[in-house]
Amino acid sequence: MAKSFADFPRFPLAHLPTPLGEMKRLREALGDDAPRLFIKRDDCTGLGGGGNKTRKLEFIVGAALADEADTIVTTGALQSNHARQTAAAAAAAGLDCVLVLMDMVSYQGAAYRRSGNRLLDDIFGADVRIIPPGADATTFFKTVLSELDAKGAKTYFTPAGGSTVTGSLGYAAAYLELADQLDALSIKGARLVHASSSGGTQAGLVAGRLIRPDGPLVHGINVYRKDTDKMRDDITRLAADTAARLDLGALADDAVILEDGFLGEAYGVPTAGMVEAVEMVARAEGILLDPVYTGKGMAGLIALIRQERFKADETIVFLHTGGMPGLFAYDEEFGGSR
Repeated sequence: MAKSFADFPRFPLAHLPTPLGEMKRLREALGDDAPRLFIKRDDCTGLGGGGNKTRKLEFIVGAALADEADTIVTTGALQSNHARQTAAAAAAAGLDCVLVLMDMVSYQGAAYRRSGNRLLDDIFGADVRIIPPGADATTFFKTVLSELDAKGAKTYFTPAGGSTVTGSLGYAAAYLELADQLDALSIKGARLVHASSSGGTQAGLVAGRLIRPDGPLVHGINVYRKDTDKMRDDITRLAADTAARLDLGALADDAVILEDGFLGEAYGVPTAGMVEAVEMVARAEGILLDPVYTGKGMAGLIALIRQERFKADETIVFLHTGGMPGLFAYDEEFGGSR
């Protein structure tokens, strides 16, 4: 018998269920052949500016507290949404938070290293350590952990994106939430499209579909790595491990759908498609996407619609995974320097 989500330690952080709304004006902007479009508003999870990591952090923080940890440690890029939400979650749970951030994105915008998520990390009280250029990340990380150990801290580590089996439980549960919302609207055969990066969100969704096989088919848009085939394999393994943790069945061989061609030059580097998507959704629906994940994910969805990959009689749900604070670190891409 499959396990219940109540079988796992969980610390409540998110405002759930998040809204599901129709994007009628965006559909009109994309033309008569565009499918029916909805958006699942996981930017509205409520914690620390919102975003998808909050669902993962409910289980991650729950596990940390069950382990009697007093300090949560994680890593990510300088503008990491996961780091920002982890700092907020730690504050809400009464835990110390150490963020080991990597200045790994080649983008050189004037506000990139001081605004957006990076500003919020400080406001939430995180202890931020930035790996110096040229330093060995593993050595730097070991030094930080040794320092914390010497101070008597009991640490709980979660990797970039919270993309572990524990974190992925949050999106297995989210899949059931969305499936119920679609049922309430009598919508069958929908497709769920989202920006895929470190893999925990897509892995959880794919595992959740084993519980509700009549729910939407999951399409990830690769916004993270050049090696899409390797990334797909990594997500498949994490999805299988998440399913096993829940005592579910085996995944189908083609369970993980990952679209490439929308990353651009590299992770975190703006693309023309991203700018178009952010501005189009803002001006059609009054909804803000972000420049690293949802902007590129929406650019992928728009391109697939223009390529007629989806039929006009289909229903597509776009999962808004948050990240809006990142816009302020990329202001020059949207006329901020004018």
